[in-house]
Amino acid sequence: MRVKRVEDEENQFIRIAEPILYPNENIVGVQYNINVINKVNADVKQINEVHNMRYFFKPEIEELLKYNGLRLVDCFDCYTLQTIDTGWISSEGAFVKLLEEGNEVIMPTFTIISCAAALVRRKIKPVLVDVDPTTWNMDVTQIEDKVTWKTRAIMAVHLYGLPVDMDAVMEIAQRHHLYVIEDSAEAHGLEYKGKMCGSFGTISCMSFYPNKHITTGEGGMVLVDDEQLRDRCISLRNLCHSPHRRFYHEDLGYNFRMSNIQAALGVAQLEKLKEHLEMKRTIGADYQERLKDIDCVQLPVKRTKYAENIYWIFGMVIHKDILMDAKEVMLQLADRKVGCRPFFYPMHLQPVFRKMGLFLEENYPIAERLAEKGFYIPSGLGVTAEQREYVAEQLKTVFEV
Repeated sequence: MRVKRVEDEENQFIRIAEPILYPNENIVGVQYNINVINKVNADVKQINEVHNMRYFFKPEIEELLKYNGLRLVDCFDCYTLQTIDTGWISSEGAFVKLLEEGNEVIMPTFTIISCAAALVRRKIKPVLVDVDPTTWNMDVTQIEDKVTWKTRAIMAVHLYGLPVDMDAVMEIAQRHHLYVIEDSAEAHGLEYKGKMCGSFGTISCMSFYPNKHITTGEGGMVLVDDEQLRDRCISLRNLCHSPHRRFYHEDLGYNFRMSNIQAALGVAQLEKLKEHLEMKRTIGADYQERLKDIDCVQLPVKRTKYAENIYWIFGMVIHKDILMDAKEVMLQLADRKVGCRPFFYPMHLQPVFRKMGLFLEENYPIAERLAEKGFYIPSGLGVTAEQREYVAEQLKTVFEV
């Protein structure tokens, strides 16, 4: 049974993404006040078993490390920043091992900025490709032409509930002897041809931010299948203490440790992952049915030849011949107390990168159209059937259906 939150009905606003709390007589409810999500109800079933802030290699973290069934994984969080995502974590950890200054990494322009920022901080050049107009993931047909003698890796970012076409990525990577960096921040439980996303990359990373399918409040997980890379991640996570003498450092590391309390939260959430995936697909199917008569928008693809959508978010793209853009629609929905959020803004148009002289002559029309016309509606685990019905009614009103 889910705990029902009591709110002032007159001020009730349907949030874009909200996790859920499962009650239990031994459960402590923890509410996280995060910037974008006003109130997050998190499942903390095992926190009552945690008696102190044990940081790593403890039972709860070891249990969390079993995620995905991979042989070698490492969990860490960052206490030095208010917010952090796994793209940034992977860069500040594993990129130190994999990549060097002057290398190039092929990646989608349509993604969150942390993916590119991770490279730029280390003077590694992001080489961009456009996105597939149907799946909204990187267009793998453009990768080959971007490979140069400086290319060292392909960054595959699984977006919004569907995976990148990994067969194509892996074939190019193997032929050109490239690393694969797999950003699975939004892909908990997502499978590509029956194989779990997060298990393809030389290094893969996941996010446990509150709007993901499972959460630890913040932080994430790095997955590797190489012992040396694993040891490097573990060392960087904890300030690069020498294995022979503590407080003796031959490298500069970071304070990325995840607390045992966070891991306990993650273990409890992990037990619900299958249920959460079913809930997400139910939410997606419900919206697909309710919104099918809105002819002026493109709804998410239900499935491809290699995957079934897990609907991390339920997005839509307004057709280009419609005068309204996503901003106008979102403002109208906000007036009706429906939370929305725009799609990602392309890397080649980001002011911070253009000020650096990056991507100045580059154009990626599909990504630009998605940024202008794309947005997503409340589709977190906490959204109810009644709320989805209301959201659909308001969308039909806005689009005059």
